[in-house]
Amino acid sequence: MEPSVNDVTTVMVGEDDFLVREGVRHVLADSEDEFRIIGLYGDYDSLLAAVERDRPDVLLTDIRMPPTNTDEGIRLATHVRENFPDVAVLVLSQYSGPSYALRLLEGGSERRGYLLKERVADRVQLIGAIREVAGGGSVIDPKVVEALVVTRSRSESSNMTSLTTREREVLSQIAQGKSNRAIADELFLTKGGVEKHVNAIFSKLELPSDAIVSRRVFATLVYLAEGEPRLEDDESRGVHA
Repeated sequence: MEPSVNDVTTVMVGEDDFLVREGVRHVLADSEDEFRIIGLYGDYDSLLAAVERDRPDVLLTDIRMPPTNTDEGIRLATHVRENFPDVAVLVLSQYSGPSYALRLLEGGSERRGYLLKERVADRVQLIGAIREVAGGGSVIDPKVVEALVVTRSRSESSNMTSLTTREREVLSQIAQGKSNRAIADELFLTKGGVEKHVNAIFSKLELPSDAIVSRRVFATLVYLAEGEPRLEDDESRGVHA
């Protein structure tokens, strides 16, 4: 794999929807000094061949595309992790249900992101997500996190029931990958106050309090969805956020 020219992040796009594909192209065209698209593909087979040949820094892939229109994006992300671990993957999806996001993170959350397609029109969010995964971090769409938190909160057997309202708010922010400082700014708390809430949350949920941010995202999502139905029925019906 050759290094990117002038430290420009190379991006490959796999998306069978022409409008979404062009939307991504348009957003990145305004940042050519930072990102360079090296290919746009509309099906799994051609995208896989291109990834193996050109090794992009970041792969943006639809979650479903020909030939089967089922879970091509997730399968490709798994293949990339096993064979090209330095390639970051940002999955674009219209499904806010948690099953796909959790499958994406099964092997770890580093260099992985799950973003709803509606974010493509938001330049700041899309560019920010690409930067985050390219840098080794993780991004989970806030609507997916919200769905997980709400659903898991309703489970009587869950330790979530022991969390206070404020702790649940902080947990939602943690699961989005935000730092303690960012959480403090968002919830109008002091940084020290956030740290106390974080320690209490990890203690109640029996999660490691010394984990790095990407591990916090993964551990929180896994906990929230533990025992959760895969919601395949909802997803097969195309439920949108």
